[in-house]
Amino acid sequence: MAHNFKELQIWKKSRVFCSKIYNATSRFPESEKFGLTNQLRRASISIPSNIAEGSSRNSDKDFSRFLQITLGSAYEIETQLLIAKDLNFIKEEELMELLNELNSIVKMTSKFKSTLK
Repeated sequence: MAHNFKELQIWKKSRVFCSKIYNATSRFPESEKFGLTNQLRRASISIPSNIAEGSSRNSDKDFSRFLQITLGSAYEIETQLLIAKDLNFIKEEELMELLNELNSIVKMTSKFKSTLK
């Protein structure tokens, strides 16, 4: 059964989060353009993209698999943000704001995933 991804709060919230990651990484050093900046941006794009792709699948089991990939991307972002903080590319306050939003997306995704059969 297909879901309309545009109506899903996790998709909407993850799009906003993606923009925030782009904004945060725009202040990273130029030398990180093909490193941490690229990694964070790709992983953040992966979240709403996998929600959208999974929603088009014909079974909840398939959609659930895409949501699992979404969760993997979220944990990848968490690790990369912590590394960015270790390297002083991001301030503590911004880190905590991003991690709180990410945690909210993870909880929403996990809860939604649990409703799929």
